[in-house]
Amino acid sequence: MIVIDEAQQINNIGQGLKILIDQNPDLKIITTGSSSFELSQQIGEPLTGRKKTFTLFPFSQLELSNIYNKFELKEDLENCLIFGTYPEVVKTSNQIEKREILEELADSYLLKDILMLDKIKNSNKLLDLLKLISFQVGSEVSLNELSRTLGIDVKTVDRYLDFLEKGFVIKRIGGFSRNLRKEINQKAKYYFWDNGIRNAVISQFNLLENRNDQGALWENFLVMERFKLNEYKRFFANYYFWRTYQKKEIDLIEEKDGNLSGFEIKWGNKIYKAPKDWSIAYPKASFKIINRENYFDFVL
Repeated sequence: MIVIDEAQQINNIGQGLKILIDQNPDLKIITTGSSSFELSQQIGEPLTGRKKTFTLFPFSQLELSNIYNKFELKEDLENCLIFGTYPEVVKTSNQIEKREILEELADSYLLKDILMLDKIKNSNKLLDLLKLISFQVGSEVSLNELSRTLGIDVKTVDRYLDFLEKGFVIKRIGGFSRNLRKEINQKAKYYFWDNGIRNAVISQFNLLENRNDQGALWENFLVMERFKLNEYKRFFANYYFWRTYQKKEIDLIEEKDGNLSGFEIKWGNKIYKAPKDWSIAYPKASFKIINRENYFDFVL
């Protein structure tokens, strides 16, 4: 067995692994990396049909439930929303250390691969883009607006966002539509794989009571926990958001085995009914409010 860490940094790693496997059929190779191998365009086609990919996310509530009971998880919810669940962050109870770990991750680790592998010269623009996305979590993002704000070409914005997604910093969700004229499906939403990284990007680690973005943090946390749950349980699903030109919307649409489920994520306990247009257009789809009272059913 051969184990290669940070394999995406090795030139022609895909061809090299192919030669090793061809010459040694019984050889087992484990390659690890902090970003998607496709980002470096080193692995892919040479190993088609010969590799299996595992994605390890920051700790999920599902994983942590093997150690902590629901009461303990709920007691730690604020830490998850502010500092996220990267292993080193979870392991320390000192909030200053949590912040230092996250700032190190954001500044010199997560973005390092993106800047190095694609030889991005204007790193400040990439970081500025990430900050803009941080303030728009849970909201629709316009590439044209980002382009104007940053003073760079729309195609460059799109390219940077693609790199950030392949580097497991953010996750894109597109709009859902089945040709209903009133629906919007051209824009996208972006979420951070980890709340702590999102807060590190904007240097905001205030307690929830001193913040005005609780709703955004809550939505980001739950959407990504849902992804992790389905990934680890091997539940294959497609994800969207839904919105009409009349601004009727649903935060998350999950399409699984041909069935549609709508989830509206609320920080408070306000009663909310499914939008009438949604119920009429998709009468067989389910709809549910996810809040602090029932979120365990959604993430566990």
